[in-house]
Amino acid sequence: MDSKKKKVIVTGGSGFIGSHLVDLLVEDGYEVNVVDIKDPTEDRRNKEVIYHKKDIRDLKQITPLFKDAKFVFHLAALPRVQFSIEHPIETNETNVTGTLNVLKAAVDSKVKRVIYSASSSAYGDQDKMPLEEEMRANPKSPYGLQKYIGELYSKVFSDVYGIETVSLRYFNVYGPRLDPEGDYALVVGKFLDQRKKGQTMTIIGDGKQTRDFTHVKDVARANILAMKSDKVGDGEVLNIGAGKGRSINYLAEMLGGSTKYIEARLEPQDTEADNSKAKNLIGWEPKISFEDGIKELKGLFEV
Repeated sequence: MDSKKKKVIVTGGSGFIGSHLVDLLVEDGYEVNVVDIKDPTEDRRNKEVIYHKKDIRDLKQITPLFKDAKFVFHLAALPRVQFSIEHPIETNETNVTGTLNVLKAAVDSKVKRVIYSASSSAYGDQDKMPLEEEMRANPKSPYGLQKYIGELYSKVFSDVYGIETVSLRYFNVYGPRLDPEGDYALVVGKFLDQRKKGQTMTIIGDGKQTRDFTHVKDVARANILAMKSDKVGDGEVLNIGAGKGRSINYLAEMLGGSTKYIEARLEPQDTEADNSKAKNLIGWEPKISFEDGIKELKGLFEV
């Protein structure tokens, strides 16, 4: 790689959001090193990137990779609320211990800033909308708690060790390269997969619950802005959400096709981000409308 390029680390860079971020960093001229337990699928692989198949749960394994890196984007996680409810120990090892390892490796390697991928699931249920960063965290699942602990660790590492950190709370990310497969697939991907296979879309509960769907390209861009901004770095937490909650019923109507309702499960009733802090501190606001994003995905999935 070009020795003049600034080195960055992207944990989880083989994943859905990570691969979009990797593409932006390459376009921006960075030397990108991906640390991921999985190899990227072909649609997520960037030929300009160095891929390291390593596990963030192993501190000794990942620390040498951070040498000379200026920025670290920490996206690696075992996601999904429902999966964490069924596998609390396994998810804790990756989402909490893994995050601690990434922060420690970054400090030991004199990294300038860590941009941590947090989650709106830290909010749980709140009494009012939109959700503001100053609200008391109220996670309703192991995943929500684990991602919130990562925020707290990031802030403590800024305070104690002097490394710059910023946490980005993502809201229901969707877009190209999402994974439609499996029992824990997010609702947009699951509906698209069911539509493509000619199946009935299954709506959990009454479908009136709302989600703040945010396009993956907007989320990737938020990471770049959080890296470059001189207004963050002291453990700030920023909502990265489109700023409008839409019901699951509305999503189903947009995709068209038959629906059926199944038993409700433990999850927040509504999410909607107040994104004014992100606008003020890193100059971010969403650019891709939900309607345009879903239209694009319908084309990609041919539904």
